[in-house]
Amino acid sequence: MTDIDHGFELWVTLLERTLFFKLWGMPLIVLWLLGGSVYLTLRMGFINVRGLGHSVAVLSGRYDDPGEVGEVSHFQAVATAMSATVGLGNIAGVAIALQLGGPGAVLWMTVAGLLGMSAKFTECTLAQQYRIVSDGQVLGGPMYYLSQGLAERGLKPMGQLLAVTFALLCMVGAMGGGNMFQANQSSLAVASLGEQLHWAWLSDPKLYGLVLAVAVAAVIIGGLQRIAQVASAIVPTMVGLYLAAALWIVFHHLGDVPAAMGQIWHSAWHPVAIEGGIVGVMVQGLQRGVFSNGAGTGAAAIAHATTKNPEPVREGIVALIEPLIDTVLICNLTALVCLLTGVYRADSDLSGIELTTAAFTAEIPMMTWGLAIIVCLFSFSTIISCFYYGEACWRYLLGERGLLAYKLVYILGSFGGTIISLDTVIRFSDIMIFALGIPNMIGLLLLSNQVAQSLNTYWHAEHTHDGLSTSRRSLP
Repeated sequence: MTDIDHGFELWVTLLERTLFFKLWGMPLIVLWLLGGSVYLTLRMGFINVRGLGHSVAVLSGRYDDPGEVGEVSHFQAVATAMSATVGLGNIAGVAIALQLGGPGAVLWMTVAGLLGMSAKFTECTLAQQYRIVSDGQVLGGPMYYLSQGLAERGLKPMGQLLAVTFALLCMVGAMGGGNMFQANQSSLAVASLGEQLHWAWLSDPKLYGLVLAVAVAAVIIGGLQRIAQVASAIVPTMVGLYLAAALWIVFHHLGDVPAAMGQIWHSAWHPVAIEGGIVGVMVQGLQRGVFSNGAGTGAAAIAHATTKNPEPVREGIVALIEPLIDTVLICNLTALVCLLTGVYRADSDLSGIELTTAAFTAEIPMMTWGLAIIVCLFSFSTIISCFYYGEACWRYLLGERGLLAYKLVYILGSFGGTIISLDTVIRFSDIMIFALGIPNMIGLLLLSNQVAQSLNTYWHAEHTHDGLSTSRRSLP
């Protein structure tokens, strides 16, 4: 196993040096995604704020029509997308941000989430606009709006290059952040439970990896509809249980919440012993925030393209609620639990999921079992949803050719993630997920004007009469 780990680390180091470099102490890709999200927030007239109420109304099923073209409902699309983003980035990722960037990193995670709502709106609107139906199957995502959307603007070669680049990165990125990172952290949670119960067999990562791989194989063979069905069943349950436990701890320490919030704010501007100072805190917070919600990277748009919905703008408005729940709500609650329980310390040697587990079990002993189950559900749902993203990109590039091989490699990745070191997996995951933002954000910026115009038309109609029928061809 040491040889595998060492070889993988060398490859990741090479990717880091090739794909990323820093400007003023901050990775350029982080500045790129942040700047793009700021622009889209302004261009869309702060849709991340004014669209929230309508998003909830659509998500409640008010606009659902089973007869529309598509494969899944609004709720199933959100559940599938959120099962790929509401995962261990919200549990282990927050702990990692605290360790590397201090409490102040949480503030920048929140900023990334709020701004990411506008990016998520834009990419999911475009995904609906440029989706296609092939052999009765609905296909869409950045691959399609990059190639078709930019072709309409006279940039066909550029669009095709960006689409292919996105598809290749997404296939590999799904393997990293969507698969191996999730397997790695859930394995640690199960191993920790095994140690506490003195069950040696439960602490064996290879055994857990084998069980996980078999479970993943059983679901992904069934395709998108089975993935959506499993996700729509798992996501509400796991989010509800996790939020209930977190809120119980927060309310139990309600008097200490202002001090904890003050610690987050103060640490964001006056970091102590954090490498890189304020910039270092920002980098960790923004990186973990983008890793958590995936806004601007385009992956969630692949799921939203399949929704039974004739209104592209409406789908974007549904999607914008995801970063709010994922990063702003869940990540902040996780951070508060770690701070309020006193488990977080700058000199702590606990890593990732181990820190979060210690925080929850310090207040709720039965969460030894509960969090292990929740973590496994988070992990499993993310793995199966991210597989669909990778599979969709494979189909875009190669059709059905070699798809079985990709499935087998993905399943093996679930096993491999349990035996490779955390640091290497985190670095690989960050590289692949952030790299998606390069081709995707270029497309979002170039196509943002037509999305803004369509939004204005839709918004006016919704506030004039109940309903508007826009098709792909009616959009500018």
